[in-house]
Amino acid sequence: MQTIGFIGVGNMGGAIARGLISKNIISPNNLIMSGGSGPRTAKLQAEIGGNLLSNIEVAKHADILFIGVKPVIMPALLAEIKETLAARPNTLIVTMAVSLTIDWYEEQLSSTIKLIRTMPNTPVAVGAGMTSIIPNGNISPNELTSVQAFFNALGKTVVIEERLMDTASALAGSSPALVDIFIEALADGAVAKGLPRAQAYEMAVQTIIGSAKLMQTTQLHPGELKDQVCSPGGTTIEAVKTLEKHNFRYAVIDAIGQCVDKAKK
Repeated sequence: MQTIGFIGVGNMGGAIARGLISKNIISPNNLIMSGGSGPRTAKLQAEIGGNLLSNIEVAKHADILFIGVKPVIMPALLAEIKETLAARPNTLIVTMAVSLTIDWYEEQLSSTIKLIRTMPNTPVAVGAGMTSIIPNGNISPNELTSVQAFFNALGKTVVIEERLMDTASALAGSSPALVDIFIEALADGAVAKGLPRAQAYEMAVQTIIGSAKLMQTTQLHPGELKDQVCSPGGTTIEAVKTLEKHNFRYAVIDAIGQCVDKAKK
């Protein structure tokens, strides 16, 4: 079996590793990782298994190498493992860093590297993720299919043009935080009217899951689904009117736009 390596097992790298193990996509015996000496890495290993190695050792032995470090750390990391990767030209590198382009990676390493740029989101840890994927010109169709299979086992994937990655990463990569804020606000509103907090969170979460599933299953426009709930002169349309009064839609649109602009910087 192929050896799967992770350099960087923080929120995103850890979520992917955890998801692949929990879905039995890979075995702990085929998992190697490097994430520093902090308690987070040790805790992840205790949870899912695998072997902790140095960055260079992970790069030396991984057939598919997931790199999940922050963009500011990436130049130093690539300088550290460059010679190791040069000796293993068939290593398939899967990067998850925001904003760093394929051209940038090829300048840092080599124009011959096999690279797939991805932007997953944290729900991959529970098999409900959304991952944007961009292969460079050295990736074969079979290699692309192989990496997509990993991420499809953890949710859904879409292969996009690189010029759209900042927008895709804002929509799928960052928006779980916006959804979390919305869930918290829904629950807070119910708690303010007397509902116990535990029940408020349970109801808000299930409503979000159910609403998304309904749209996914029916393929109806969200506006049509909204209209189905809004009875003339009823309570729901009053809630919708209140959100419109406070520019809810504009706030969300602007938030995504600001996120994309920040990624471009």
